[in-house]
Amino acid sequence: MLFTRRPDLLPSVSFPSGGDIAAGRDSLDGRHAIDTAIGAQFLLPRGVDLGDPLAALIPFDDDTLDRIDAVSRLWRAWRGRVVPRDTRMTDDQRRRLRLKLQAADGRMNGASYREIAYAIFGRTRVAAEVWKTCSLRDAVIELVDSGRNLIAGGYLQLLRHRRRR
Repeated sequence: MLFTRRPDLLPSVSFPSGGDIAAGRDSLDGRHAIDTAIGAQFLLPRGVDLGDPLAALIPFDDDTLDRIDAVSRLWRAWRGRVVPRDTRMTDDQRRRLRLKLQAADGRMNGASYREIAYAIFGRTRVAAEVWKTCSLRDAVIELVDSGRNLIAGGYLQLLRHRRRR
C-alpha cells in the first residue's frame, strides 16, 4: 500500500495503527515499513514520515478496486474489527500454489521429477504405475513449470482479483 501525507483540508484524527508500524528499509521509491501486528507492508514516499498524519493513495487504474479492498481490510484490522477473508484465492488454489512452489523448489535444488512426485504424492502412489506413462509424472512436470512461471513474475497475478472487463 502506498501512503502520503494527509491533506490539511481533511479532519485531524489520530493514526489508527497503535504504534505497531516498524520503519523498514529505504529505497529509491521511499521508505518501506511494516505493521508487525498484522503483517501489512507499506510504502511511504520520500519526505513522508511515520509520525505524519497519513492518507492512503489509491490511483485510478485497473487495480483500483483491489486497492480499495486492501485499504478496507487494513482499516478494519487497525480498528480491531473482523477482517473478511481474502477472496483472491480459494483454499484449493492456495493448496495448489504451495505444491507448485514446492515442486519448483525441488527441481531447482536438483531433485528429479520422480523424487518430487514421491514428496508430493507419496512413494506408494507413484510406484503403482509405470513412471514413463504415469499421470502423476505429467502432473509433476506441470507443477514445476507453473512454479517456475510464478517465480519468474507470474505471482503478481495472484495479487489481483479476476474481473470481467
